Amino acid sequence: MLIAGNWKMFKGPAEASAYCRVLREADLGGCAVVVCPPYVSLPETVQALAGTEIAVAAQNVHWAPEGAFTGEVSAPMLRELGVYGAIVGHSERRQFFGDTDLSVARRVRAALDHQLAVIACVGETEAEREAGETEAVLARQLEAIAEAAPEREELVVAYEPVWAIGTGRTATPALAQAAHAFIKTILDVPVLYGGSVKPENAAELAAQPDIDGALVGGASLDVASFATICREASGA
Repeated sequence: MLIAGNWKMFKGPAEASAYCRVLREADLGGCAVVVCPPYVSLPETVQALAGTEIAVAAQNVHWAPEGAFTGEVSAPMLRELGVYGAIVGHSERRQFFGDTDLSVARRVRAALDHQLAVIACVGETEAEREAGETEAVLARQLEAIAEAAPEREELVVAYEPVWAIGTGRTATPALAQAAHAFIKTILDVPVLYGGSVKPENAAELAAQPDIDGALVGGASLDVASFATICREASGA
């Protein structure tokens, strides 16, 4: 069971360090745990969690190793910091910053080529679900990732129904399970659920046979909340 906390644009270096000092001592059950701070807080987070089993991942990565890409960060730069992996293709990157299936695939390939683990995000919007297009959308997104990643040892997929992110709405366990099962017909990799995961629903979601963990957003910003999710998901 893998639980990843996506801090989004929260926690600068000082706050990240303080959070991680508390997280080091928290009871996280039996889960594998990853935290994903903003770029500016990666060095402090890596340092604060050194010597623990808690991994640190970035929230995005560019496909080029270097170049004239103002505002971007490359996989070799992340490796130099001691970062374990990266989220790729989060719905907010697709919605607000122009990421496409092609650019997501290029980011996946670059990360894997530089020995970064990848959490590749897929998911449908509310309009796409209501139109009955969920499987078509997931298939399109997944096939681009699959083509970019013929070797998949370091690849994890996160299913995040866009309509459930930051809204407090959560896919029912049955709905999430159906989506995860479909994803695994295209990509045989672990699949995390992302979309308003919180302590109250973590155990029920994690109990589904094809849900292998969670990508947690807002509920990961508080150590006690995040630790509770980890324990609930692991059955501790």
